[in-house]
Amino acid sequence: MLCAILLRTRPVIMLSLARSLGPRSPKRCILSSSGRKRLNTGQSSLEARRYVVRGRVQGVGFRWFVEREAHILGIAGWVRNNADGSVEILAQGTRDQLLGLRSRLREGPRAARVDAVEESEARSSANLNSFRIEGAW
Repeated sequence: MLCAILLRTRPVIMLSLARSLGPRSPKRCILSSSGRKRLNTGQSSLEARRYVVRGRVQGVGFRWFVEREAHILGIAGWVRNNADGSVEILAQGTRDQLLGLRSRLREGPRAARVDAVEESEARSSANLNSFRIEGAW
């Protein structure tokens, strides 16, 4: 998908390529006014998911990685370390946005080793409008 390739390019290039896709493409990359890229699929229904990532995921920049990816995808929610060594994420967005995040969680940052990503449904919240890193545990 072209949008996945555009995630790693500069915003100016993303905007110009998104414009060149035109209305014929059902999935277009759009640069929001905040500079974040989001996927426009015509789906406006928000879903919420809870992820628990296990492996070597603490002390390797995993929470900052998740925060950056969530901002790029336009997802709201939070990420935090758990006492058992896992990292927990609550994410709210469209189905496509959440699929993109799940894919990135499986990869993780370079220094991490992801052994498992557990996913479960969560309740959507109108209070979630940004993504943040929460306390250690």
